[in-house]
Amino acid sequence: MLHDPAQIDLMFQALADPARRQMVDRLSRGPASVSQLAEPLAMSLSAVVQHLNLLEASGLVRTQKLGRVRTCQIEPKALRAAEHWINERRLAWERRLDRLGDFLAETGDDTEGN
Repeated sequence: MLHDPAQIDLMFQALADPARRQMVDRLSRGPASVSQLAEPLAMSLSAVVQHLNLLEASGLVRTQKLGRVRTCQIEPKALRAAEHWINERRLAWERRLDRLGDFLAETGDDTEGN
């Protein structure tokens, strides 16, 4: 999943919406039913289900229907994949900035001697 740009795009698209981030935050504390997720949100149950469908398509959430209750839970692998993607970029920038710092330090030493 990590190396699939389309899947990464879906994850970040899903996390771009405040309501979906709120749902993910709630699910990070444990599974919840759709109605429990909808409770604090100012939207219809139908709108919540649409948001959940996008979260599920992104791989961040999975749902299971038992009888009439649809229970949702976070998919830790997907969150780790997003975290890994971010960390790869953070580390690359840290290395670049370290090299820039080294270069500037060397350049500063050269100009002080002249």
